Amino acid sequence: MRILVTGGAGFIGSEYVRRRLNSDPTARITVLDKLTYSGVEANLAPVVEHPGYSFVRGDICDPDVVGQVMAGQDAVVHFAAESHVDRSIEGAGPFVQTNVTGTQVLLDAAHRHGVGRFVHVSTDEVYGSISEGSWTEEWPLAPNSPYSASKAGSDLLALAYHRTHGLDVVVTRCSNNYGPHQFPEKVIPLFITNLIDGKTVPLYGDGRNIRDWLHVSDHCQGIELALHGGKAGEIYNIGGGTEVNNHKLTGLLLDAVGADWDRVEYVSDRKGHDLRYSLDDSKIREHLGYAPQVTFTDGLAATVAWYCDHRSWWEPLKARAELG
Repeated sequence: MRILVTGGAGFIGSEYVRRRLNSDPTARITVLDKLTYSGVEANLAPVVEHPGYSFVRGDICDPDVVGQVMAGQDAVVHFAAESHVDRSIEGAGPFVQTNVTGTQVLLDAAHRHGVGRFVHVSTDEVYGSISEGSWTEEWPLAPNSPYSASKAGSDLLALAYHRTHGLDVVVTRCSNNYGPHQFPEKVIPLFITNLIDGKTVPLYGDGRNIRDWLHVSDHCQGIELALHGGKAGEIYNIGGGTEVNNHKLTGLLLDAVGADWDRVEYVSDRKGHDLRYSLDDSKIREHLGYAPQVTFTDGLAATVAWYCDHRSWWEPLKARAELG
């Protein structure tokens, strides 16, 4: 199978590419990535010698580039997105451009070139916030940030291309990912790397906000199941099964690096900060056999160890992005 992976130099995309190529010597993957601030080509270093791997630096909003790389592909796995909520609050334009227009350009090209399957990777944030229970795939969309609104728009576009053009689209919606190679603006790697360096960490509000945590390798397992077994036009929630509030998460990270609560700086809450995310992922479990393999305890310990051992990876990224 020939697969185009957009955003394949990013955190989740590179995990998917490494996982797929390392497990299948016959796989053929073309990565399309613009290499913006969070795209790190070094994330793909372990697979550059794989005979089925190729890399194209380009923008998913560029119809010419997209048309060239789409020709001859059997499937698309679409990760490329602007994804940091705080950045979307500061300026929504790049999020609308990349997440909505870029997805539309990809869908047009996939339809034009007769691609067999288009997996659109989305987020639980499109559902908004939920105080009790968990979202099923039929839940109405109610995004609260410019980021999640742009992702909701791209979801609707992808599903519209299935209904209008018959494009074989599958949408996945994941909970909060964590693991190695995550750009250190997100909470877990930001806190780990700040604490390693003896700095403080910023905790929004009172830390009551709850997220379901999903190890990146389990997310990629779910995407692979959706690629090969998902039903066209369907949505699949991919959860981790571990809901933790930010106060408890901060405590776990402090303990992991041997730091105390005096290293925590309480900051004003984020605008429009969703209180709780919770996915019902029984559909992908029952229909496609999905089951997370990495416990949060083991995954978090391994993630902390990875950042401790890979300062040369994250230190220049933080310096360039002026983080911490």
